[in-house]
Amino acid sequence: MNISRFSRGLQKEAMLELYHHGSSVCAAKVRIVLAEKGVEWTGHYLDILEGDQFEPAYLKLNPKAVVPTLVHDGKVITESTVICEYLDEVFPEPPLVPTEPFRRAKMRTWTKAVDEEVHRACGPMTFMASHRHTLMRLGPERLEEFLQGTPPDSVTSDWKTRKRDYVEQGFAAPDAARMVHLYDRYLAKMEAELASSPWLAGDAYSLADAGMTPYLARLDMLQMQTMWTKGRPKLSRWFERIQARPSYTEAVDRWIPDQLRNDLSMFGARSWPEVQRILACA
Repeated sequence: MNISRFSRGLQKEAMLELYHHGSSVCAAKVRIVLAEKGVEWTGHYLDILEGDQFEPAYLKLNPKAVVPTLVHDGKVITESTVICEYLDEVFPEPPLVPTEPFRRAKMRTWTKAVDEEVHRACGPMTFMASHRHTLMRLGPERLEEFLQGTPPDSVTSDWKTRKRDYVEQGFAAPDAARMVHLYDRYLAKMEAELASSPWLAGDAYSLADAGMTPYLARLDMLQMQTMWTKGRPKLSRWFERIQARPSYTEAVDRWIPDQLRNDLSMFGARSWPEVQRILACA
C-alpha cells in the first residue's frame, strides 16, 4: 500500500483508493473489511486532527469533511457502512453478509445502530476524554480555525456545535452523561446478543462484528476496558477473538500513530474516573 498525506493534487492511479486516518473509527471499519477480504488498496492519509479534511480538493470528494472516502475506478463512495456493503458486493469472498434473511436482518440492525447511535456516542467520548487535549496544542487561533472549519452538515447536522462543546467543556458538556450512558447501553446489548451466538449476527463473523470492532477498540485505547471486562464475560471473549484476527492488527493497530496512541492512552486514563462517576449515576 502506498501511504500518503493528503495533497491538493488528488492521485488517481490506483484502482482502489481510501482516504482515511488512524483516529477515525469509520475508516477503521472499512480497513477491517478490506483486510478480511484481502483486497489491496492505496491509502491517502488525512490528519483530521490537523484539519486536512477541510482542504478544498478533499471537500469536492466528501463535502461532509469526514473520512473515509473510497474511490474505486474513479467512482466516489462515501459513508462507511455503505462502503462496507459495497466492498462485500464487489469482492464477495469471503462473504461478510449472511445469506439467511433473518441473520442478514440482524446484521443490518447492528450496522444501523452503529450509524444512528453508537457512533453518535463515540465521537463525544473521544473528544471529551482525549482529542480536546490534543487539539489544544494547536494554539487558540488554529484551534478556532479547526472548529470553524467543520461544515454545518457533517457527522450529524448539529456536530459543529456539539464538537465545540466537547472540546471546550469536556465532560461538563450539556449531553456528556447521556453520551457515556448511550455507549454503555450498547455494550450491554452486545453482551445480551452474544449469549446466544459467538458473533453478533449468528455463527459467522459478519459486517456487524466488523462494524462494532472499532468502537470497542476505541475504549480499549482510552484505557476504559473495565466497561466490559468486569461483568460482561461474553463481550470480553468476543473482543479477545476479534483481537486475535489478523484483520485487527492490519486494520486497527498499525494505523494509530505513536503520538495519537500515547494521547488516547494517557488522556483516556486520566478521564476514566469521570466516566466511572457518570456510569455510577444511572
